[in-house]
Amino acid sequence: MSSKSAPAKRPVILCVDDSEDQLWLRAQVLERNGYSVLTASTAANALEFLRDNAISLVISDHMLGEITGLQLAGEIKRIKPHIPVVLYSGAPPPSMGNVDCFIQKDEPVEHFLELIADLTRRFHQSH
Repeated sequence: MSSKSAPAKRPVILCVDDSEDQLWLRAQVLERNGYSVLTASTAANALEFLRDNAISLVISDHMLGEITGLQLAGEIKRIKPHIPVVLYSGAPPPSMGNVDCFIQKDEPVEHFLELIADLTRRFHQSH
């Protein structure tokens, strides 16, 4: 009698950006590479998703309209300090605050995916 192991659970990435086009593109790239993706266009939506879902990683734009990605990262770390937060923006902020990683928006897709894979792998090993 053979036993089947349960399929590996796909990491869930929460993408936050006030640009619907950017969210859609990022979700497409990540989903094609094996991730489950939730998208939020406001910080309030992002925090709601964070409270209600098992999130492996958050990727946030820096300028979100009502708050910055740095401020959102602070809120995320207050609620779930173990979840890595990636700031995905055109230019690095003056300080990283509660952000675990910065990825420049013009980063080649292959390198972006390598960084995301490394961060999600580390999260899954520690939890």
